[in-house]
Amino acid sequence: METDSAAQAFATLGQATRLDLLRQLLNAGPSGLPAGEVALRLGVPASTLSFHLRALEQAGLIAATRQGRSLIYAAQVARLRALLSFLADACCGGEPGRCGDLARLIQDNGEARPMQEPVFNVLFLCTHNSARSIIAEAILDRIGRPRFEGWSAGSQPWPEGPLPEVMALLQALGHDISDLRSKSWEELTGPGAPRMDFVITLCDSVRGQVCPDFGDTTVTAAWPMPDPGKFTGSVAERATLLNEVYAGLRRRLEAFTALPFASLDRMALKARVDELADPHAMARG
Repeated sequence: METDSAAQAFATLGQATRLDLLRQLLNAGPSGLPAGEVALRLGVPASTLSFHLRALEQAGLIAATRQGRSLIYAAQVARLRALLSFLADACCGGEPGRCGDLARLIQDNGEARPMQEPVFNVLFLCTHNSARSIIAEAILDRIGRPRFEGWSAGSQPWPEGPLPEVMALLQALGHDISDLRSKSWEELTGPGAPRMDFVITLCDSVRGQVCPDFGDTTVTAAWPMPDPGKFTGSVAERATLLNEVYAGLRRRLEAFTALPFASLDRMALKARVDELADPHAMARG
């Protein structure tokens, strides 16, 4: 980062409301917040907030994407990292140990330490929450923690719980299945529920029902997958198809967790997650 660029960013941040605004957006993570929600949290008029948002956006510290009639603002973490690096790269003439707490911002080689990655809650939906969404939850918890937390639910959860062959496959592959169960998406809505950063449906439609509203800041996507509950044929044939579903979800989720979340705005992030529904596009990427 050049000195002039850093000076502009620091000058922009030299105001209390802007600092509070940026902290709110950092707390929200890459999903960001609508301008109205930010105004409500800070208790400032919309016209005043608009002035501060514009200043932070011009400095490259936040970015806006449009969703319907709303503008969603998110902090630009990569820009903030560069700003911290600008301060730290010359720390004490290359002897960061002499700089006290500032030394924690840089690596031994002088590069800025990465800021702690946020935890993303990812909800997988299908009708009965008995197979596809259960598999996806288990895979993400295996490959994504602590950065990602997997959840699953359905519109009509299966009373008997997850399919036995699904649980047997997951257990055979070393997944922890102790907390996996079929449940309604109503458990994950309302004021006491965790906020979902991503909601991914795994079937073409959820029995014609409209998915619940998880808020304007949630990134949604559809990754249609065949329903293992409808597989027919011999035991070996059904096992082969189930293994293919597992492998397909695993490939998608490995690609998902590798996305450059810090450098993508909301619109670009949604586009990349949508692309993962197409295995051919994923292979080309």
